[in-house]
Amino acid sequence: MPHIVFEKLINPFVPKKIDTTEFVCEAISQHESKIVVKTLDGEFLLTKKEKTSKGSTVLEILKADKSTRPSKAYVIKKVLQDFKDAYGIKTVFENINNLKDNTKQSNEFLKEIDYFMNNFNSSKEIWVEIGFGSGRHLLYQANKNPDILFVGLEIHTPSIEQVLRQIELQDIKNVLILNYDARLFLEFLNSNSVGKIFVHFPVPWEKKPHRRVFSQEFVEESIRVLKNEGTLELRTDSREYFDFGLSILTELSKCSITIDINKDLEISSKYEDRWKKQGKNIYDLTLINKVLSDDINIEKSFDFGSIKIDDLKNRLPRKSIVKNDFFVHFENIFRINDDSVLVEVTFGSFNKPVSKFVLIEKANARYFQGNPLSTKANFKAHQIINEYLTND
Repeated sequence: MPHIVFEKLINPFVPKKIDTTEFVCEAISQHESKIVVKTLDGEFLLTKKEKTSKGSTVLEILKADKSTRPSKAYVIKKVLQDFKDAYGIKTVFENINNLKDNTKQSNEFLKEIDYFMNNFNSSKEIWVEIGFGSGRHLLYQANKNPDILFVGLEIHTPSIEQVLRQIELQDIKNVLILNYDARLFLEFLNSNSVGKIFVHFPVPWEKKPHRRVFSQEFVEESIRVLKNEGTLELRTDSREYFDFGLSILTELSKCSITIDINKDLEISSKYEDRWKKQGKNIYDLTLINKVLSDDINIEKSFDFGSIKIDDLKNRLPRKSIVKNDFFVHFENIFRINDDSVLVEVTFGSFNKPVSKFVLIEKANARYFQGNPLSTKANFKAHQIINEYLTND
């Protein structure tokens, strides 16, 4: 991670602008401070804190804040270099020498979750594969069904890179790849828009069942996005996972299910081939949707009311606020001046928590770097955050 180490600054921080970098303000807490930075690539925070003391000399370290840092390392390096130049700093250590932009060219088939939240619109039927691994099944289905749009979800980076290479080599045009938690992804799809959802050989999580993809909430969201007669397929070599999935599906009254053991598919993964040679059973559990769901058009506002800064530190709870499907934890308060503060808060789904800063200036507040993703868990958490910040 790019950073610089230097003797502790004696003079108080003053805003400065150099080249295309603007150092806006410093927000201070007990053990560290955050410097608000604006660049052509957007805004982010620098973290400044004491590193070591050598006799009477106190050293400080300056680096990009973990939760707000830009993805391009060269942007961080340039900002740190600009900070040195703006404030006349001589470093005792730095690793910011290479200022070239070595960012890899983006891949048109690799998408961020924001794309599905803001820009995704397809006239094609959608099929979703969760945890595609080597991509053998995903690519086979995409080649066989060119009129279907496939969305593949995977969190293992080498698998994603391998499949992206195969998409290019095989000249496939109907696949989108996403690195995101599948338990939350379905929220961003329209009702009755998906033909099939494949969950093939998910991690069993036998000691941590709460981490499984399959849950009551996941199945209910699957039913909402599935077309009438659309299917949700669980394929696993774990009898425990199969029984777990079956216990959920048998509670449903308006859907039907089918069960198979050792069913041969047109394409199988290398792991499945290995398990079959070892004589392991492969279980298939398929839900067939019989429900036509209403569209969801819930307007989620992340606006704040008028903020009360006075006694804010004492008003905020020290312990996490935990509800059934979300939580809120106020981490820290950084004071900028008498009427401006930066509040650090972690919140949202237990599966995909988000860390954000709320910038409060003269009773007006906004989420630094923009609003969180518009998920149900984030919206519920925001309502509690707003309540605590606006209460007397």
